[in-house]
Amino acid sequence: MTANIITQEGYNKLKKELELLEGEKRREISDRIQKAKEQGDLSENAEYSEAKDAQAFNEGRISEIRQMLKSLTVVDTNEKDTGKIGMGSSIITEIDGVKKNFKIVSFNEADPLEGKISNESPLGKAFIGKKKGTVVIVETPRGRKEYKILEIK
Repeated sequence: MTANIITQEGYNKLKKELELLEGEKRREISDRIQKAKEQGDLSENAEYSEAKDAQAFNEGRISEIRQMLKSLTVVDTNEKDTGKIGMGSSIITEIDGVKKNFKIVSFNEADPLEGKISNESPLGKAFIGKKKGTVVIVETPRGRKEYKILEIK
């Protein structure tokens, strides 16, 4: 798997962020800059300086997202037909008698607190291509862990 793949959900999230940054956020920062300019001396104007920093950060993020969108490949997450875990798969596993839910996503969608794990993480790599009923052994910082795949959605 390449590092430049993303689910449709992740792609849509990036597009939405880009629209927000290019529209509403740019206008908000522009208004802040204009109000700060009206206060007079810009050399000692903290509001102006902060607004310019926010503008630079916003434009940097816009550039970063645009570049990412150019190089990303949206993957078909319909691996359900094969019965194997792939990008976008939601799975239920059992580890030490406890059920855990995971969703396999791209690197920029990962959110471990929500159970979204990157396809590039050790756990994500271990799950990719596996079928229901398989026991996956993963080396973690806490030692070797066995995950039994109970369900693939």
